[in-house]
Amino acid sequence: MKLDIGGKEAIAAPLERVWASLNDPAFLSRCIPGCREMRELAADKYAVRMNLKVASVGGSFAGEIALSDKTVLQACRIAVSGSGTLGHGSGEARFTLEPAENGTLLAYEGTGEIGGLVAGVGQRVLRGVSKHLIGKFFKSVRMELEGADKVRRTLPFVWVLGAHSGVFRSLARTCSLRT
Repeated sequence: MKLDIGGKEAIAAPLERVWASLNDPAFLSRCIPGCREMRELAADKYAVRMNLKVASVGGSFAGEIALSDKTVLQACRIAVSGSGTLGHGSGEARFTLEPAENGTLLAYEGTGEIGGLVAGVGQRVLRGVSKHLIGKFFKSVRMELEGADKVRRTLPFVWVLGAHSGVFRSLARTCSLRT
């Protein structure tokens, strides 16, 4: 069964950091839904082990992810293949990055071929599941990249609060004496 994907995602992080993160296997393993292990086989080629649930059926998969056709800070092609208890699949997608007003715009387009038991749930269900998994991936990407910025922006404020905690304690004592 053939499955097409595509979309655009805005990420509130600098393009350079988004590019570096999408080329970091540790980052990817934290963001890919169900990823249990990702180890390097060669430059830009990784073995992956995943646990996924499709519709009401869950299973484990083993496969490979390869990055190619890289244009630094602009584009990359990703190829995936795998098989497991629910079936087998392969796919390829190309993503492009461009600076945006509040960070980076990532566009992606790809196609996949799915077979075995998992294909029996139907294209409509698989399309929904793939959209859900892609959404989870980008949510994790945003949490990793945007969350780090939020922590960095918050640290000076937290430091100031900590440095002046004696003032706050005195103020709290004074207020509690008056009540």
